[in-house]
Amino acid sequence: MSQFKVKGLVLGPLLFGVVYLLLINFTDLNPDACKVLATAAWMVTWWVTDAVHVAVTALVPMVLLPLLGVLTVGQATASYGNPVIYLFMGGFIIALALEKHRLHERIALTMIRLTGTSGDGIIAGFTLATGLISMWISNTATAIMMLPIAVSVTQLISDKLGSEGSSQKGYRNFATGLMLSIAYASNIGGMATIVGTPPNVVMVGLYDQRYEDNVTFTEWLAVGLPVSLTVLILCYVIITRIAFRNQLKSIKGSSGVIRARLAEMGPLSKAERMVLIVFGITAFSWIFRDFINDLLSVIFYGRGEDRAILDDTLIAMIGGLLMFTLPTNFRKGEFLLTWEDMKKLPWGILILFGGGLCLAKSLEDSGLIQMIGDGVTSWGQVNLLVLTLILSAIGLFLTELMSNVALTTIFVPVVFGIADGFGYNPAVLAVPVTLAASCAFCLPISTPPNAILFASGHIRLIDMVRAGIILNIVSLTAIVLLSLLLV
Repeated sequence: MSQFKVKGLVLGPLLFGVVYLLLINFTDLNPDACKVLATAAWMVTWWVTDAVHVAVTALVPMVLLPLLGVLTVGQATASYGNPVIYLFMGGFIIALALEKHRLHERIALTMIRLTGTSGDGIIAGFTLATGLISMWISNTATAIMMLPIAVSVTQLISDKLGSEGSSQKGYRNFATGLMLSIAYASNIGGMATIVGTPPNVVMVGLYDQRYEDNVTFTEWLAVGLPVSLTVLILCYVIITRIAFRNQLKSIKGSSGVIRARLAEMGPLSKAERMVLIVFGITAFSWIFRDFINDLLSVIFYGRGEDRAILDDTLIAMIGGLLMFTLPTNFRKGEFLLTWEDMKKLPWGILILFGGGLCLAKSLEDSGLIQMIGDGVTSWGQVNLLVLTLILSAIGLFLTELMSNVALTTIFVPVVFGIADGFGYNPAVLAVPVTLAASCAFCLPISTPPNAILFASGHIRLIDMVRAGIILNIVSLTAIVLLSLLLV
């Protein structure tokens, strides 16, 4: 264990005590508010220093807040069973099935094959395929899957070009641009859906908990998909037209690499077809949930009855359950997924959601969110565009330095308080802040995909910083403007 982590481990509880004593003695905050802020200071310290796993830090409020008398045990633990957690669990299970049967890889390879064999065409294919896959499975898994395919393509091009000076420069720009496009698209694609990336789920859960207003899959898609597509296009343009122009024309053999990969996979298997059907039905049900509910109400309860039988969480868990109960070989007792496969499910993320919701509830119950709202009214009226831009920029900057899940867990409740204080729609401020948390483009440490692709050896730190700063600026602008237009 590094000295930095050891210091962070000790500093967390120490800072808790210092913050509590300072607040209780030198402010007018009530005791519960002081305890909650001190707990938040402890958690942020452990998150920033990575003293323990982020999920372990998320267990702190479950234990500490009942001990301090801020919440009851029932109130604290209820946050860890919030329906939005099971929405993400269902999404994770479906993603596990896609990964196990390599359906995501087949989809990605098919898309890449269709975008041409020029340098820019190959980058476009990888960007689009990576973004599409990342809408449904984790950005880390997407990056890990795409990296070896990209390495094969870059190696082929290197062999074809040889050591010609101008061509070699074009190759370097191509290889750098390709690797960066995968890293960035892995993060950008997740913006499109609620289940695409953890910050989206955190924001939806916090919003539902505070305002008792459920954000549906379709409502998020109506905002997230246009934003995600816009930022993906901007990413492609910046990489191929501004930062890393490669000017590589048609590259013989590049399509052969993709075809060879597809040939290795063979024809679509029975298991792949079954996973594709379940995935398709689940996505269809999320998008057309209201229509399906109307139909089910008529069938089961007759006309005139309007009952919401299905919600997004139930749809996700039905899809997840089917993965364990649909047999690929009934005689041998083989199913699409087994419980052994669940070892790969990122349980820590689910606990992290619970910890964030628990902390947010304590911020609400202690009156801190209300205090923030009351406090900002003294600023006078601030233009909505300016306020959204400032808050989103803060979120984007911080996400370069800390976990985007931890960031949204701490920052979104504050954004709610600010929105309430100014009388603005809280979703108008919280959605762009949440989307901006997925825009960590500058540093290898910012996200796992950045680190994975940086380790390929084709990206220099200065390359990532240079392209990342440009993309940060234009993506922030796009996110803010589109969010104000669509939310």
